[in-house]
Amino acid sequence: MLNKRHLPSITALQCFEAVTRHLSFTRAAEELNLTQSAVSKQVAQLEELLQHLLFRRVRRRLQMTPAGDLYLVEVRKILTQVEMSTHYLRSYGGETEVLRVSTPSTFGARWLVPRLKGWRLRHPSIHLDLCNEQEADDLLQGRSDLAFYFGQGSRPGTECLKLFGEELVPVCAPGSLPETPLTDPTQLTDLVLLQNASRPQAWHDWFDSQGYQTEHSYHGPRFETFYMCIRAAQVGCGVALLPRFLVEEELADGKLVIPWQHAMPSTDAYYLAYPEHAAEVPKVRDFVKWMLEQIDSPDAV
Repeated sequence: MLNKRHLPSITALQCFEAVTRHLSFTRAAEELNLTQSAVSKQVAQLEELLQHLLFRRVRRRLQMTPAGDLYLVEVRKILTQVEMSTHYLRSYGGETEVLRVSTPSTFGARWLVPRLKGWRLRHPSIHLDLCNEQEADDLLQGRSDLAFYFGQGSRPGTECLKLFGEELVPVCAPGSLPETPLTDPTQLTDLVLLQNASRPQAWHDWFDSQGYQTEHSYHGPRFETFYMCIRAAQVGCGVALLPRFLVEEELADGKLVIPWQHAMPSTDAYYLAYPEHAAEVPKVRDFVKWMLEQIDSPDAV
């Protein structure tokens, strides 16, 4: 950890960033409502701290050095984050609580978000903050209040509420289907098997559950998320193996079809988890109650 004396001030970073845009200490000073000498001093102190020149004068014109170019990328990230964090906090009143919820991206967009309709009306003082960045210790480290995840219902130090299971079905664009009906599922390999990075065994297990084996079950373009797989299947890149509940809309609209009628139940399920010590925290308890109501509704999955 750097000593405080080795950390630049926000003012110094603002001065540096402004000078990079104007390539002029004078115009940067006018923008920041400071004197030209103050801006120049801030940048000089920054250069002394970094032990690198950030600007040089060439024929009376200011130019950035390679070190300045490199530092600018990081400084803009820092200033943007500070600005976002400030706006984020100012947008809430004193009686407002923030509930941080992490979720797998496609699950969040396809299943969770539609089930948040009405939450704001019932809980106006609880603002939801949804993110799809998931680490195993997010809950215990306090980075999230609740987390949706797919897997087994056991995480140390947390309460895990089972939501529902899933079944995997192959889907593709109608135009990808061969003219002759398939006679066995291994013929799907001719359509290109779209792979999901989080389920590398999926195609192998799907074929195996029907008593079939193919050397091509691991072959095909690999996508990080289910959403990417859905889009790839829609535009005719191949056939994807997906949880049926994530593609109900496309199947109903005819944008996707099931080329081989075999659904494989997953051994894992979707869970909602929260730290054991947070079970009686009102905002957590309210969200869990809301989710249980959504699960009990007729169109839960």
